[in-house]
Amino acid sequence: MRSLLLALLLAGLCAAQDPAPILNDASTKAALEAVRRNEAHFIDEQIRLCEIPAPPFKEDLRGKELERLFRAAGLHDVRIDKAGNVIGARPGVAARPNVVLAAHLDTVFPEETNVKVARERAILKGPGIGDDCRGLAVLLGVIRALDEAKVRTPATITFVADTGEEGLGDLRGMKSLFGDSMKGQIDKFISIDGSGLGITSRGVGSLRYRVEFTAPGGHSYGAFGNANPIQAMGRAIAKIDAIEVPAKPKTTFNVGRVGGGTSVNAIPFESWMEVDMRSEEKDALQTLEAKFKAAIADAVADENKRWNGKGAVAAKIEMVGDRPVGSTAESSPIVQTAIAVTRAFASTVALSDSSTDSNVPMSLGIPAITIGGGGRGSASHSPAESWDSTDSVIGTERALALVVALAR
Repeated sequence: MRSLLLALLLAGLCAAQDPAPILNDASTKAALEAVRRNEAHFIDEQIRLCEIPAPPFKEDLRGKELERLFRAAGLHDVRIDKAGNVIGARPGVAARPNVVLAAHLDTVFPEETNVKVARERAILKGPGIGDDCRGLAVLLGVIRALDEAKVRTPATITFVADTGEEGLGDLRGMKSLFGDSMKGQIDKFISIDGSGLGITSRGVGSLRYRVEFTAPGGHSYGAFGNANPIQAMGRAIAKIDAIEVPAKPKTTFNVGRVGGGTSVNAIPFESWMEVDMRSEEKDALQTLEAKFKAAIADAVADENKRWNGKGAVAAKIEMVGDRPVGSTAESSPIVQTAIAVTRAFASTVALSDSSTDSNVPMSLGIPAITIGGGGRGSASHSPAESWDSTDSVIGTERALALVVALAR
């Protein structure tokens, strides 16, 4: 039986980390041929999906279209969970292990963004075209190719188009997937995110805070002497800027957004800022968090002392994001298999760290990696984002070979 042969071939791959057996298997070769045959169609789909708006927390329209496509592709038990994740399964010979292949629905761009994609030969230009419309296109390309080649895998493959990967989405789709809708049902996890052929095996954790400074406010002349929330925030930003962080593990901070005030001639009654802190290690992130909170307290105290507590400032610190630190060991079977498969398609293999959907399973000890979807992207997270489709088919081929290899 083909499935038994495939299982034996994959067992050999796990021992030797040699992708040749699976790449030479007749059903896998047929699937790879289908990938190449269908690549132009799925680049068109990449454009079409990208022109369906999916701003933060409003991925519903794009999610509904992925649900339709999952059903049309013949996936089983297609559904949308409470977080908006679109889920569909391709049953294997057995229900377990269950390998999840995912790509995220959302973009970083607000609702009013023009999401029309411009095409100039191999170059596609549009917000989100690479991150992560490319991931969604690869997801669909893998599903179609497996179906056309009638590939039978020993394990089940579950496909997920998830929500909340970007910005203040705080990985809500993944947190729901692993904590609720598929809790205890996922054995291996692959996320397709962006372009290129890289492998992310280390998840950079992040903490995000919104800090609101408040005070009575007043007229800039008549109430002069009242403590000023924006000036308190300025003191806080200066103190945060002075924090020393280690180079290794890489640990960073950023004041990304600020606001407040009503008029140039009014002492503001409120101001706010949003702060992002990241690190490769949990302890370093917690140390930075403590210094950040101390900076806020000291800044408020300094502002109130400066004006003798008149019209005093207060600060409210609210956590708005918590992405867990995680990693998958380079020696683990999932990483070694990804390296071996990637070498069959690319001249170099690079492991990297980043903050992706894989952070959640990594933090839970579930084998997980994130891979690029092929092609070359630039200006990600900006309105000028572009993606070069030259040789992009290699990304879909690599994703298919990897998911079949892991579905042993």
